[in-house]
Amino acid sequence: MKKNINRVMLAGTGSGCGKTTVVCGLLKALADRELDIASFKCGPDYIDPMFHSRIIGTKSRNLDLYLCTENTVKYLLAKNAADADYAVIEGVMGMYDGLGFESDDFSANHISRVTRTPQILVVNVKGKSLSLLAEISGYLHFAPNQVQGVILNNCSKGMYPAYQKMIEGNLDLRVYGFLPKLAEAEIGSRHLGLVTAEEIEDLKSKIEAMGRAAAEFLDIDGILTLAESAPAISCEKIEIQKASREPVKIGIAKDKAFSFYYEDNLELLMELGAELVPFSPMEDTALPEEISGLILGGGYPEEHLQALTENWSMLTSIKAAVAGGMPVYAECGGFMYLGRTITKDGETYETVGALDGNSHMTDGLVRFGYKTLTANRDNLMCKAGEQIRCHEFHYSDTDHHGDGFTAAKASGKTWQTIEAGDTVFAGYPHLHLWSNVRFAECFVKKCREFGGKQWK
Repeated sequence: MKKNINRVMLAGTGSGCGKTTVVCGLLKALADRELDIASFKCGPDYIDPMFHSRIIGTKSRNLDLYLCTENTVKYLLAKNAADADYAVIEGVMGMYDGLGFESDDFSANHISRVTRTPQILVVNVKGKSLSLLAEISGYLHFAPNQVQGVILNNCSKGMYPAYQKMIEGNLDLRVYGFLPKLAEAEIGSRHLGLVTAEEIEDLKSKIEAMGRAAAEFLDIDGILTLAESAPAISCEKIEIQKASREPVKIGIAKDKAFSFYYEDNLELLMELGAELVPFSPMEDTALPEEISGLILGGGYPEEHLQALTENWSMLTSIKAAVAGGMPVYAECGGFMYLGRTITKDGETYETVGALDGNSHMTDGLVRFGYKTLTANRDNLMCKAGEQIRCHEFHYSDTDHHGDGFTAAKASGKTWQTIEAGDTVFAGYPHLHLWSNVRFAECFVKKCREFGGKQWK
């Protein structure tokens, strides 16, 4: 298949350069022009797409060349942007930062090359004059790239003409405007990055501030013209066969404690026949009626322990469902919640207790990064020996990891992980189900076979 997609990527010099603020401002300015926009985030990030989605009114997606093949990344980009006027892609970390220190494999720049997407480099000018020229020049000439321009962040209106003249006069590069420091639009952060969109009471006013600044100070027309220059995307269409003729109701935890989901994962499950029924472990008293499966995603359960653990009727409902053989797929925070306890700040809270395991918060990232999972035995999601790629990002650990899969990093380091049985798949790793569609197929089939049996 071949699709013409007007698209541009905003990459950054590194984490903290302001690319999320610039992207959110640009998305708001484009939305205010009543354009249909598709947005994407490079890498395994859950939080930035939530902000994109709140601005443009439709779900933002992830593009990840480690978790998915090149064809799959191009297919998902083309599929999800097919009806949009423009697609905006936000980079991850610095534009060359990928899997390791040897190459830019799986970086934002790698995605730009594979998808042939023009890039604009977001640069923080604070504390720099002529050194800014050396910095930009280094990014331009370090490795093959699609960089066509720059946007200056933390730049004052008075200084912008001097920076623009310096850059355009010395480099074959266009400056597409700037953003000043926007104190009124700052978004807080915690151990996994930005706080989520749902947690910000004045998010609307912050987005409005970003949009006003972008409309005033960015070269919006120039950015759209650059997006229109992107060549067509060519890829093989991926055919999905339903795993169930009739809709299979699957409960999915969605609230402030559990919100980390890849939108493409959810749509894949629905294409396979799942009917996803949202519920709140914090506020609802029991699981939805007549569901045949359960999904507990990642998120911030540690920030909502009192509400979660005081909801005894929900804890009892979930424990009974798991004990009754309902298929359950749980990742990271959902895995912690299924265990016996979670310890934070010296206090231990009793959780579902469907699995062994006591989780506790840590001072740093644990087993962070990309890896490949290989099944040690037949289980809910696959047969022994099958593989899927995954990512971990958590400031917590457990005393009971499970031994259903062997996790392997690119370095060769391996360890055991995942509680995996006929009806349970639960562990810290986050899966991208498009890495191995069979995992999603097996899950939906097992939910169909369970068929809403009595489990209470």
